[in-house]
Amino acid sequence: MSAKHFIEPTPAERWRKYLTDYNEGLGLVYERLMLNDFLETLRVKHRIETALEAPLYGMAGVSGINSVLLARNGAAVTLVDDNAERLAGIRRIWGELGLDAIFCLQTPISTLPFSNHAFDLVWNWAALWYLTDPEKLVAEMTRVSRQLIFIAMPNRAQVGYLMRKYILEKDFTRYVDEAWADIGRVKNILRARGCQIIDEGVLDVPPWPDTVMPAAQVLRRLGIQSKEMQARFEGDGWQWSSMDYYLGKKPTLKAQMDKYAFLERAPLPWQIKSVWAHHRYVVARKNQNKSERAA
Repeated sequence: MSAKHFIEPTPAERWRKYLTDYNEGLGLVYERLMLNDFLETLRVKHRIETALEAPLYGMAGVSGINSVLLARNGAAVTLVDDNAERLAGIRRIWGELGLDAIFCLQTPISTLPFSNHAFDLVWNWAALWYLTDPEKLVAEMTRVSRQLIFIAMPNRAQVGYLMRKYILEKDFTRYVDEAWADIGRVKNILRARGCQIIDEGVLDVPPWPDTVMPAAQVLRRLGIQSKEMQARFEGDGWQWSSMDYYLGKKPTLKAQMDKYAFLERAPLPWQIKSVWAHHRYVVARKNQNKSERAA
């Protein structure tokens, strides 16, 4: 457990930008729509009727919209944030989508203001390494879950992650606690809380590396000054927005992303895919009796 307070590794205004500018980039749209498929599989298989996303940041781009498909398909969604301005923007976005959710402002976010066994699914995406006390949050997630806990973190073994760490953005680990990208650490906490690991693997496996940066910025960092190359990844012709898909403006966007999912869906062991996968995940099932004794 660390006493250090971590901040987002992007400029302070980045999340504000995406509350009104929905152009996230190809990689983020792919990541979100593949996550949608995974969440929908969980919802159907485990009959998820209530879901808590806490915290709701972690993925870059537009904050707070990772649970949209759950809500659209009938689950009652609760979203927790520790920033009032961001949460207000997310509430507005959900209103724009015509969807209902419960929006909860909570500080510190490591303490969840809900009763035991309140939600069928409690989850977050790539968020733990930003937190002051991630271990406490994972324990809280198990407490308020009645069935499943799902956690995903960036994959440290992935080529793009190594590029980011050693070439493109050498100081980004100053802003996160990199130890929490170890999914094994998360699994140990879940087991200690009496949970059974029922699934683990990789998600977000497109045919490009995950550097977090926009493609044009990567080229500049690598010293590639070609105007032709830069033009391919900038301007009005390079617009990628999950919100356009959710709002029905680009209904074919999911089909476009599916064309890039051949590695994602290849019948290979996840351990082999992990060389290229952007995220590792774990799904645990709550054992109420053991969890309650560990509390």
